[in-house]
Amino acid sequence: MSSFEIVGGNRLHGEIVPQGAKNEALQVICATLLTSEKVVIENVPNIRDVNKLIELLELLNVKVDKLSNDTYQFQADNVDLAMMKTKEFSQQATALRGSIMIVGPMLARFGNAVIPQPGGDKIGRRRLDTHFFGFEKLGAKVEFQKDKYTVCADKLVGDYMLLDEASVTGTANIVMASVFAEGVTTIMNAACEPYIYQLCGMLNKMGAKISGIGSNLLTIEGVSALGGCTHRLLPDMIEVGSFIGLAAMTRSEITIKNVEYKHLGLIPQVFKRLGVDIWQHNDDIVVPRQENYTIDHFMDGSIMTISDAPWPGFTPDLISIALVVAIQAKGSVLIHQKMFESRLFFVDKLIDMGAQIILCDPHRATVIGMNHEHPLRGVRMTSPDIRAGVALLIAALSAQGKSRIDNIEQIDRGYQNIDERLRMLGADIKRID
Repeated sequence: MSSFEIVGGNRLHGEIVPQGAKNEALQVICATLLTSEKVVIENVPNIRDVNKLIELLELLNVKVDKLSNDTYQFQADNVDLAMMKTKEFSQQATALRGSIMIVGPMLARFGNAVIPQPGGDKIGRRRLDTHFFGFEKLGAKVEFQKDKYTVCADKLVGDYMLLDEASVTGTANIVMASVFAEGVTTIMNAACEPYIYQLCGMLNKMGAKISGIGSNLLTIEGVSALGGCTHRLLPDMIEVGSFIGLAAMTRSEITIKNVEYKHLGLIPQVFKRLGVDIWQHNDDIVVPRQENYTIDHFMDGSIMTISDAPWPGFTPDLISIALVVAIQAKGSVLIHQKMFESRLFFVDKLIDMGAQIILCDPHRATVIGMNHEHPLRGVRMTSPDIRAGVALLIAALSAQGKSRIDNIEQIDRGYQNIDERLRMLGADIKRID
């Protein structure tokens, strides 16, 4: 198990380029299973979760060629269906939550799929019912036995469905299953995150007929086959938000390059509510050096609340970052994590560092900002999941003294070469094996 050793308190400076979007990559890589033709995907991040998914497709006999550092070519012209029933496939798929999105394409193209209960971050209950309800509406049969899902259908037929939650991965899976369904599929309460926008755009380039892209009402007219295409991933908006938080907490000036600002939604606005100055320059974000930043109040003077919500609301993946930024703000804020009941349990580590945080319940925490009057102190801690891990890393970079973060494999799942990139900004961080 590897660790990061961090000496905090340094002011950072420079430019950083966000990696390709992790969550989008997991979806569009699975979508390459829908065609026997070549699909090229650009701006692919070199992170553990994406690399594991690529290995999983190779296990299914998908041809994968790395054309450059961030560009891959996929060709699923000879998929090994029997491999899905093997112990080797089950072991690899269990370690990756994104493996669930293999089911939609396999069901659409081959009429059956087998997948184990997927893993992922331990941030609370993350049910998969939406995925399977959608498959059943299309005419598939779903069985669950011994931690394994089996989905099959002689024929998929389009239908109207109202999703019980606007699940991003659920929407992606159902969309991919629908592209070959006979007739028309209508999905109401579909997730409309930029990841879904990108996936649907890629599928349309391949020959699908999807309308309503960018809204929560998607209409898919079934087609008989899809072809190849070239697709480029968006910059990772979670990295963008993380770097904004890093600049604020370390009182640094950082320029975040090529962010695709129009796809960031409320992210800049939420950090501005926490008092962080954000300047847009063309398609870059500049976070200037601030000695202090002050949390806004609502118009009636009540305490600011930052909460997550389905897109276009504030993404839950940045709640941990917003909470850390508030530690050194002037003022107080209520952080309300609505979607996952275990995601705030990392705050005990921040309290050990000297943060003034009251954990009200599993979903809510009140942060009393210290206005940089009392610096955090370095401690040893363990990364519980991807986003909390980076939040702890940001706290450590702002703290006085030395910190150590263990279990950084969690951070590596979502952030590409993060230690090397932070050293380019002047951070004192090293990896210890």
